[in-house]
Amino acid sequence: MKDWREIRTWSRDEMMKRVARFRALKGSDGGLPDSPLPECRRKLYAVIGFQSPNSSEKSVTSPVGDDASSMPAIGIAEGFNLGYCRAKPGKGPLMHNHDSNETFIAMTGRWRAEWNEGDAREYVDLNPYDVISFPVGVARRFMNVTYNEPGKEHLLMFIIGGDQPQAEFTPAAMQRCEEFSTGKAARTSSAAAGREAARRRWRGRRAAPSGSAPRRRRCRR
Repeated sequence: MKDWREIRTWSRDEMMKRVARFRALKGSDGGLPDSPLPECRRKLYAVIGFQSPNSSEKSVTSPVGDDASSMPAIGIAEGFNLGYCRAKPGKGPLMHNHDSNETFIAMTGRWRAEWNEGDAREYVDLNPYDVISFPVGVARRFMNVTYNEPGKEHLLMFIIGGDQPQAEFTPAAMQRCEEFSTGKAARTSSAAAGREAARRRWRGRRAAPSGSAPRRRRCRR
């Protein structure tokens, strides 16, 4: 835009491209390093912005993951990004950091915002419409703690600065992801080995010669 003071007339069609209907949002439950973890299951919705960051590092990704960042409802880059998280009680991301401010607004339910790791960990619980704003360089995570409504999903809004915001998971978080991935691979390998052993036993029984011919019963006349 040449000058923000220059007033423009926009058509309805142009403005409707900047309207996002909640019921039509497309969410994603994948695309992040911690997505496969049971305790991290959640669905993320990219509503405004979230252009993919330029980084090849494994621990660095879009705040909403590669999947959701590819389908924002309003695909603009104007200095901020807005999205939603939907999760059940006890679910939320692992500790991570952003290269710009991140603000959480609880929409429904009760959400816990944690920051710092180890003995320095702190937290605050948010009720609907409560807000917390995290600065750059502080490890943080959030989690649905509406435990009196087990199994019910609740909604959290997040607003992140920048045009291509980056999320980087902490070393401890990445270690947890690696441990889960390695354990899952080991469990899969063990299960596959068990199935193969069972198939071999079955084939062996089919191929083994019978000990004696079956006895014929005499019919009495």
